[in-house]
Parts: sequence; structure tokens; C-alpha cells
Amino acid sequence: MTIMKTYKLIVSYDGSDYYGWQAQTHRPSVASALNNAFKRAFKKEISVLGASRTDAGVHALGQVVRVKTDLPMTPEKLRWAWNNVLPPSIMIRSLQLVEDSFNPFCSVLYKIYYYHIFLERPLPFVQQYGYYYPYPLDIQVFKKALHFFVGTHDFSSFRSSEDVREDTVRTIDAITLEYNRRYKMYRVIIKGQKFLRHMIRRMIGASLAIASRPDLSVKTLEIVMKKCNPSHTLPNAPAQGLLLYKIIYRTT
Repeated sequence: MTIMKTYKLIVSYDGSDYYGWQAQTHRPSVASALNNAFKRAFKKEISVLGASRTDAGVHALGQVVRVKTDLPMTPEKLRWAWNNVLPPSIMIRSLQLVEDSFNPFCSVLYKIYYYHIFLERPLPFVQQYGYYYPYPLDIQVFKKALHFFVGTHDFSSFRSSEDVREDTVRTIDAITLEYNRRYKMYRVIIKGQKFLRHMIRRMIGASLAIASRPDLSVKTLEIVMKKCNPSHTLPNAPAQGLLLYKIIYRTT
């Protein structure tokens, strides 16, 4: 008699060559790559469930994934064998046995995302992990624009126009800005429980525009936010700058 077991994975990936996390029929995705590698390694079908449906080109350091399988292997051997057939752009950092009730969507306390911005042309081997912004940027105004989004708001205006869900109220717990001297890069750190599609990238793009264009101000963000309409002219920052850093769960 085989016993189905549930595993929690922490997965890292370079999203450059994938059309997002979600499995798709005719385009490469991170979920499909994990499913296909598992089948090659163990001759069994699975379906991975990820906590965050990252978009095309978005990277992850700490994506949380659930897998159910009846393979009679230790977690260490399962992770080793699976990693060996995955493409170099995807790595299972950890794999542990958990309760069958575990669901990566449930009991999320908060997610942490990074967005990386280069104000000088970056080195070739890091350029795909950040957004090179070649325009003059007022860092203090940028900080003020980012801080505008902290708190609970209706983020209808800062989502993808394809995101048609009715519940568009979200809470941003904190947004901070750090500077990395080694790579001459700014890191925006965003902390919140859940986000709308493209929400972070639209927040970043709008804040960059506010901080680099004299015809705009933080008041512009207030006006756009109140209209609850994603069809506006503030830009959407590109995907390659966004990284899912970590997901923290409630402990009971």
C-alpha cells in the first residue's frame, strides 16, 4: 500500500526565460519545468502548487511550493534527484515533509518582494536582475512616493487591466529603500500579505516617474488612486527588476 505524502519546497528561479510561474500549454513556465523534471526523474506525474503566481520575467529566491507524492524516498534524496534534472535556472533550496493539510495559499502572514533599480549602467552579468533607469532621479521624492502606498488602499488603479477581481483593497505593511554600493543599485523592499497582478511594478514605475518628472508630484498619485482606474499614463516598471524574496507564514 502506497502512502501519499505532502512536501513543502522553497524554490529559487531566474524568471528571464519563463512566462511566469503558472503552467501553460504552449509556453515555458516555472511550474511546468518542475512538473516535467519530476516526470523525467521519477516517471510519475505531479502538479506543483506555488504560493505566488509570479509574472513573466519575475525572479524568486523564496517561492513556496506544495507537492504531493507517494515516492518512497527521504526528502534529502528526493530533492537531490529532482534538482539534478532541473534546468540551471531553477533550484529547489529545501524540501521537507509537512502535514497533509498544508496549503501554500493559506496562513500567509506576509510576503517580501525586492525591486532592484540601477541608476548607472550595470555589469552584464547582473543587468537581467534589475531595471536600468537612465534618467535623473530625486531619491527623496522617490522615497515619499513609495511611502504613499504604505497602508490599506483600494489599488484598482495600480493593477493590471487584465486583473478583473472585485476585491482590490490591499495592505502594504512597509516599503523601505536601501542602496547597494557594490552594484550601485537601489533595492526597494515591499512587505505585504497579498498583491494584485502587476501591482508592485505599477507602484514602482509610478514612483520613478514622480521622482524624475517635474510635471508630476505625490499629489498625482493621490488623484490616480482615487479614480480606481488602471487606464492611466503612469508607467509600469519592467519585470526583470522584481524578485520574490521570502514568504512568512503564521505559526499556531
